[in-house]
Amino acid sequence: MAERKVITVAIAGNPNAGKTTIFNHLTGARQHVGNYPGVTVEKKEGLLRRGDIEIRVIDLPGTYSLTAYSVEELIARNVVLEEKPDVVVDVVDASNLERNLYLAVQFMELGVPLVLAFNMSDIARARGMEIDTQKLSRLLGCPIVSTVGHRGLGINALVEAIVKASRESMRPVQVRYGHEIETEIKKLQDAIMASGLVNLNKYPARWLAVKLLEGDSDVLAKVPGPIAAASQGARNRIENFFGDPPEVIIAEQRYGFISGACQQCVRRANVEARHNLSDRIDSIVTHRVLAIPIFLAFMYGVFYFTFALGDPLADLGGSFFALLAKSISNLWPPGVHSSLQSLIVDGIIAGVGNVLVFMPNILFLFLAIAVLEDSGYMARAAFIMDKVMHRIGLHGKSFIPLLLGFGCTIPAIMATRTLENRRDRLTTILVAPLMSCGARLPIYALIIPAFFPRNWQAPVLWSIYLIGIILAVVSAKLLRSTLFRGEAEPFVMELPPYRLPTLKSLLLHMWERSALYLRKAGTIILGLSVLLWAMSSYPEKPGLEQRYAAEVSRVKKECVVKQLDPEECQRKVAELEHSRQSEALEYSLAGRVGRALEPLVRPMGFDWRIATALVGATAAKEVFVAQMGIMYSIGESDEESEELRTRLRENYSALVGFCIMLFCLISAPCVATIAVTRQESGSWKWAVFQFTGLTLLAYVITTVVYQVGRALVAGG
Repeated sequence: MAERKVITVAIAGNPNAGKTTIFNHLTGARQHVGNYPGVTVEKKEGLLRRGDIEIRVIDLPGTYSLTAYSVEELIARNVVLEEKPDVVVDVVDASNLERNLYLAVQFMELGVPLVLAFNMSDIARARGMEIDTQKLSRLLGCPIVSTVGHRGLGINALVEAIVKASRESMRPVQVRYGHEIETEIKKLQDAIMASGLVNLNKYPARWLAVKLLEGDSDVLAKVPGPIAAASQGARNRIENFFGDPPEVIIAEQRYGFISGACQQCVRRANVEARHNLSDRIDSIVTHRVLAIPIFLAFMYGVFYFTFALGDPLADLGGSFFALLAKSISNLWPPGVHSSLQSLIVDGIIAGVGNVLVFMPNILFLFLAIAVLEDSGYMARAAFIMDKVMHRIGLHGKSFIPLLLGFGCTIPAIMATRTLENRRDRLTTILVAPLMSCGARLPIYALIIPAFFPRNWQAPVLWSIYLIGIILAVVSAKLLRSTLFRGEAEPFVMELPPYRLPTLKSLLLHMWERSALYLRKAGTIILGLSVLLWAMSSYPEKPGLEQRYAAEVSRVKKECVVKQLDPEECQRKVAELEHSRQSEALEYSLAGRVGRALEPLVRPMGFDWRIATALVGATAAKEVFVAQMGIMYSIGESDEESEELRTRLRENYSALVGFCIMLFCLISAPCVATIAVTRQESGSWKWAVFQFTGLTLLAYVITTVVYQVGRALVAGG
C-alpha cells in the first residue's frame, strides 16, 4: 500500500479578511482548538484529505504584518519560520487589496511557498474592481485563487493550488529597497552568514538583515553583539541619509511595490475617493490624457535646468583649459615645436579637457534626476512609458536611460542599473548611443548651416534626431528577438509614496554618479587621448620643422622690411603654423590611417580628410570639428567657424554633409562610452560588440543613403 503523503498548510491573513471562513470550509468538522504554548492565543488545527494526500491545516492568528510588535504577529511568523509549513495560504480581502497585500509581501520576503486566496472577490467586483489575477500572479511569483468564502466558491481550486505549490513552488519575487538600503542589507547579510551561528541557520539571512534594519527586538535578541552594533550603525546611516527611520523607508518601499503591482493589474470602473496625498498626485500625473504632456514638461525642465545652468560653467571650463593650454605653450619660445609641449597641450589638456568641460552639465543633470527619483516621480515616468516600451521588448524603466542619452550617453548607460532584468539592461546599453548626445551637436552646428538654407536647418536637425530614435527602436526589437530572445520578464513597477528629498541624499546621489564620469576622464580617457595624440603626431615628417621655421623667419623679416601691420604679420605666421599642422597630421599615423581608409570610405562620399577627422573623433565626437579645421589649415576651429564652413562647401556637397552627420550619429560612440559599457556590462565582449556593430551599421546605412542620393541627383 502506498504511503500517505502529509502536507502542512498555514492559513494566514489580515483580521476580517475571511481567513476563518476559508479554514472552516477546508477542514469542516475535522478540527481541534487549543492554545499556543505559554500564551492565551487560540490555536486551531484541522485535517483535509484529497485522494492519498492528507493536508494538515494550521489557522494562524489574524495579523497585519510579521513584525514583533504584538504576540499574534510573533506567533504567526514563528510558526512559518520554525515549523516550516509546506505551503502558506495568505487570505487577502480582494476589495481592500493594497492594504492586505502588505502581509503577502512579507511572506514573499521569507521565500516560503505561497498561495494567495483573493477572498471577497464578489465584493471587489461589485465595487467595480477588475483584477487581472493571472498577470498579478506572474508579477508576484505566486499562484492566486479567487474565492468567496461565505459561499464556499473557489475552495476546490484553492486545494488544487495548495497541492501543486507543495510540489513545484513558484519562487516569490524579491522586493528591492533601493541602492542605499540594499547596500546595508548586503553588509549585514554577509556578517550573519559569516557568523556561522547554528541558531541563525534556520532563518533566511536576507530576512534577518531586513528585520535588523527595522529594529525588530526579537531578531536583535537572537544575533550576537557585533552584528547588533553593526545593524545600529546601518540604521543611523540610513536615517541620516533619508531623514526618516529605516522602518519607515522600508514600509514605503513595500507599499510602493504593492501600488505598482496594483496599477498594472487592477482596473476600477468606479474610482473611489483618494485617501492620501500620493494617490491624489497620481490621479493627475498618471492620468490617461495628462500623463504624457506632464512627463514631457518635466523632461523639458530637466534639460533646460541642465543646460541653462551648466553651459555658462562649461564655457568657463573651456576658457580655463584654453588659458591653461596657452600658458603652458608660452613656456616654450615662439615658433619652437616641442613634442613634450604637444603631448601636454594637444594630448592631455585637449583630450581630458574635452570631457571635463561637460562636468557642470553632468552635475546638474544628475542633480535634476536625483530630485525626480528621490521625490518618487521617476517611478511614475517609467510606469507611464511601460506600454510603449513593451512593444519593442523592453521594460518601461528602459525609457529613462534612453532619454538621458540625448544629454550624454555615459550617464544614460549608468542609469540602466535600475533595470533588474539583464537582457533588458544589455539591450538598453547597446542601443543607448543611438540617442543623439550633446557631443554630436557641434558637428550638426557646423554642417547644417554650411550646406542647408535657413528654412531647411530645423527639419534637417529634427530628421537626424528622429533617425536615431527609429534606429534605436528597430535595433532593440532585433536584439530582443535574436541575441536576447525571451519574453520580457514581468516585474512590478514600484510606485513609492511621494517624498520631499533631503539635501544630503540629493548631493550624494549627484556626486556618486558624477564621480564615475570624473574617474573615466582621469583614467581611460586620459590614456586613449594620449594614444590618439601619438597617432596624430608620429611619425614626424623629416625636415618639416626646419622648413617651416625658415618660412616663419622669412615672413618675419619681410614684415620688418615692408613695415607690415603687426596683426597682418601675426596672421601670416598663424597660417604657416596651421599649414605645418595640416602637413604633419597628413604624414602622421592618423593621417596614414585616413589615407588607407579612403578607398573604404569613398562609397559614403568621404575622402581621407574626413576619414582622418573621424579617427580623431574616436576620443570625443566633438573633436571632429577641430580635426577638420586642422585638415584645412584653419587652426583652432569651432562649430561657428565661417571659414571652415566655406571650405567645406567648396569641397563637398550637401549630400556628403548629411552623410557626415548620419555617420557620426550612428557610428561607434566615444571612448568614454565604450569604457562605461565595459564596466556596466561586466565584459569587454559587449563593449567590442557595441563598437563594431554600430560602426558597421553606420557604414551600411550611410553608404546606402549616399549612393541612392547620388543616383537621384544624377537621374534628376
